[in-house]
Amino acid sequence: MNVISVVLALFAGLMLPVQSLMNAQLAKGLHSSLWATAFSGGILTIILSLIAFMTAGGLPMIKGTIAQPWWVWLGGICGCVVLSVSAIVVPQLGAAKMVAFIMVGQIFSSLLIDRFGMFGANVVEIEPTRVAALFFLMIGASLLA
Repeated sequence: MNVISVVLALFAGLMLPVQSLMNAQLAKGLHSSLWATAFSGGILTIILSLIAFMTAGGLPMIKGTIAQPWWVWLGGICGCVVLSVSAIVVPQLGAAKMVAFIMVGQIFSSLLIDRFGMFGANVVEIEPTRVAALFFLMIGASLLA
């Protein structure tokens, strides 16, 4: 297991409740979780575009972007759902419960993605230990509730 990858993944995990609470506070001030998500996404787009432009050597090749499967362009919708739902539910659930239930959803969808090799993933069989892990995560999330 690559230690740097694990540390980066943990860091990203640390950011989810922080981002959710920041967006919830912005939503309160704007009286709209959708506008808060739009502003958050806009800032994300600007910063990532600048970083990509500076580090990836300019704009991507048009030929490379057109050659992609149609579904790769829907990833932004997934991000919109995560940002919007997080900003809406974190005030009601609290950060720990929200993250726990998001994590259960992530593991469930990841098991399905692995099992069926969806979105270009390698096929990984669903073993009883993986199902047990999901079950225990569900119990843990419920205990936080």
